[in-house]
Amino acid sequence: MIPILFLPGTGASPDFWKPVGERLPSDWPKAYFGWPGLGDQPPDPSIQGYDDLKRLVAARMNTPVDLVAQSMGGVIAARLAIEQPEKIRRLVLCTTSGGVDMQGFGAGDWRADYRKSYPNAAAWVTAQRSVPPEPVEKIAAPTLLIWGDADPISPVAVGRHLEQRLSNAKLEIVAGGNHDLARTHADQVARLIAAHLG
Repeated sequence: MIPILFLPGTGASPDFWKPVGERLPSDWPKAYFGWPGLGDQPPDPSIQGYDDLKRLVAARMNTPVDLVAQSMGGVIAARLAIEQPEKIRRLVLCTTSGGVDMQGFGAGDWRADYRKSYPNAAAWVTAQRSVPPEPVEKIAAPTLLIWGDADPISPVAVGRHLEQRLSNAKLEIVAGGNHDLARTHADQVARLIAAHLG
């Protein structure tokens, strides 16, 4: 069985994806990542930026995997899909930038609210508004894009843009879905993911 690696956003909790994962077949191997030093997760001095998070995930990719990623986790997943295509069977990007410059799509700036919620999170995560764009056209893995139509942080326009740029992608829009739609619409999101990974 292909392992599924679940990557959260800047909230960083390994529990974020569990409502979806628990609705997927029980015999599918699953690993839930947390991001050290982000959200309420304890810090790790070796984690100082995106490259360190990418290395953390890559260390678990000894065999081909499926990556399921939300928000900032989608940036990590996109980079891995570009750099190590042979290691990724299928990809799910949910309400993310996925390596796209968000400022041209009307995306809201999440950093002030994040700092209020997580005042002790590592400074690097809010040091810049967006991450440098990635050559997402190089992503070869079949990709499911899941967006909510009520998400101010990653508007649907970002999902449509990614769908156009990726050669093997399909966009699914969740009515009423906000940035945390994997939690609030777990049944629907799990059905979409199960169909894509099954």
